[in-house]
Amino acid sequence: QVQLVESGGGVVQPGGSLKLSCAASGNIFEINTMAWYRQAPGKQREQVALITEGGSTTYRESVKGRFTISRDNAKNTMYLQMNNVQPEDTGVYYCNIDRLRIRVGAEVRRAYDYWGQGTQVTVSS
Repeated sequence: QVQLVESGGGVVQPGGSLKLSCAASGNIFEINTMAWYRQAPGKQREQVALITEGGSTTYRESVKGRFTISRDNAKNTMYLQMNNVQPEDTGVYYCNIDRLRIRVGAEVRRAYDYWGQGTQVTVSS
């Protein structure tokens, strides 16, 4: 099994910064694509940023230039540095692993679509 645990959420004033972390654990052989999603009250979950195993990144237009996604492959950990946050950034932020390979006994198998429990980010003055 694979577990994802997010941390770093909280309450921050507009213009402030937060850094989220997502630690993956379990029978992990290799993690491919990872991403951060968020869900605001009454809205659908949306992708915020994505990072491949090689470090290629994509961002939602509204966070470009303010958020930075990164990962430490040795620690199976992903980060989201959030700068100049705005009230519209408020929501529950979720960590997602889209594709990975896991150890099952002596084998290595493909696995897909794991989610963390989410961490609340509230931007308010």
